[in-house]
Amino acid sequence: MDNSGKEKEAIQLMADADKKVKTSGSFLGGMFGGPHKVEEACEMYCRAANMFKMAKNWNAAGNAFCQAARIHMQLQNKHDSATSFIDAGNAFKKSDPNEAIKCLNAAVDIYTDMGRFTIAAKHHITIAEIYESELVDIEKAIAHYEQAADYYKGEESNSSANKCLLKVGAYAAQLEQYAKAIEIYEQVGSSTMDNPLLKYSAKEYFFKASLCHFIVDELNAKLAVEKYEEMFPAFSDSRECKLLKIKEFDSISRLDQWQTTMLLRIKKTIQGDEGDLK
Repeated sequence: MDNSGKEKEAIQLMADADKKVKTSGSFLGGMFGGPHKVEEACEMYCRAANMFKMAKNWNAAGNAFCQAARIHMQLQNKHDSATSFIDAGNAFKKSDPNEAIKCLNAAVDIYTDMGRFTIAAKHHITIAEIYESELVDIEKAIAHYEQAADYYKGEESNSSANKCLLKVGAYAAQLEQYAKAIEIYEQVGSSTMDNPLLKYSAKEYFFKASLCHFIVDELNAKLAVEKYEEMFPAFSDSRECKLLKIKEFDSISRLDQWQTTMLLRIKKTIQGDEGDLK
């Protein structure tokens, strides 16, 4: 069967499922297997959704999965309801990012109500990524990364929490929220420096915290670098630390885009201070 045939069959299945739901709510329907009819309707919505997916009609697939999710919720099948909302969100991601976020948020609410915080965190990250790439709303992306980090921390998944916090730190610095960025980089640096597998990353986080300090206040930045060297002696011998102590940045290490942006801001700040002294 070609895709158009699948789509026609899916539309018919949706209509049949709608009928079953309506008749199950009537007096006679309630007497003759009401709940069973609703379960059958739910199954039909899911089948229709998958047919719409095959036909690449993502909106229709999303709507069908949403219908299934609502019925699962009526039947108190919370886990199945959350799964259907996730399926709906994944379909809508291809056609309507705002609807995708609504469905994923509905799933997150169910998972948190069930105490499934790790899986809720995972879907908060998906929502954050939609805000990043599709809707370009960085403030909302930050909020969802922060919520994911909170849930991961509560479940002792510190490595996953740190990944989310590092996204927040990078965006906070880009938005010139330097105090927030510094706090995050110091926190992640401190939590990784004693871990044999992660300690080599700590120097990068202390370096990024130092860059943010330099933009705000050069004297405080020097004090911060001294503090980081004391906390984490390996930082003293790192290229990053040497980079902070001398001005020949490019001769030591090639910088990524984020680091270059921060250094340009430091340069601008220094030039502004020199102008004030004239």
